[in-house]
Amino acid sequence: MTRDEKSRIPEILRKHEPELLKDWVQRQLAAAGGRPGQLSEAALREEASRFLSALREAVVGGQFRDIAGPAWSGVREVLGEISRDRAQHGFSPTETAMFVFSFKEALFARLRRELAADADALADETWAATTLLDRLGLYTIEIHQKSREEVIGRQQQEMLELSTPVVELWQGVLGLPLIGTLDSARTQIVMESLLQRIVETGATIAVIDITGVPTVDTLVAQHLLKTVAAARLMGADCIISGIRPQIAQTIVHLGVDLQNVITKATLADAFAIALQRTGFAVQRLPHRA
Repeated sequence: MTRDEKSRIPEILRKHEPELLKDWVQRQLAAAGGRPGQLSEAALREEASRFLSALREAVVGGQFRDIAGPAWSGVREVLGEISRDRAQHGFSPTETAMFVFSFKEALFARLRRELAADADALADETWAATTLLDRLGLYTIEIHQKSREEVIGRQQQEMLELSTPVVELWQGVLGLPLIGTLDSARTQIVMESLLQRIVETGATIAVIDITGVPTVDTLVAQHLLKTVAAARLMGADCIISGIRPQIAQTIVHLGVDLQNVITKATLADAFAIALQRTGFAVQRLPHRA
């Protein structure tokens, strides 16, 4: 028989689950010390109860060190839900892992009471429990990190979308102010947002203002040209405004071909051209005394 199959841990979890749960929750609450943002006692007890129930079922069949096996799917599911929830609520990886690590003290105390007369068995069981809980704790850290990366990725996507608004300046005229660095990921969002608005409004002119773009290199120029080309395929011409002297010199130095693209120094100049091409004009009203 293997050491796992001889282990007393499954029996201890089965016989003393209520006592272990009570002791574990009390230790977690004492460690938290009422810090802001901590879970309530009821929520903590519910999570701990679910974990202990899943753990008890997983260790019954022995081989309880292989947490990647099918017998541990229930434990992984519970810990995955807890880790993702805590990641979304701002818990750190350490705080999340301590949910599992803090169970050691309660379990070790019970092992000492049950195996006080057998020092060798106590040492073996303590080592087995340590190995198991360490692996489960590291698993929660992995899930927490993945969850945080997903949250950060969604936030970055939302920020990119918010930083590239497409506004309707006039009937048939769209405006797209760009601020900050224009990389490949942002260019894709810019292009998708612009093309979608062209479809929604039926616009024939789009003014792309790069006043807020700090530098224009070959890559940025290529991104702009791709956006212009995509808009043309949708039946809309583009005007690029915000061409400062430094940017103009850089574009010439880089040899970027913008001959087929209308460019203007200011958004106002570009808007005036857009109105002319759509058959509108702005006229000053007579002065009223």
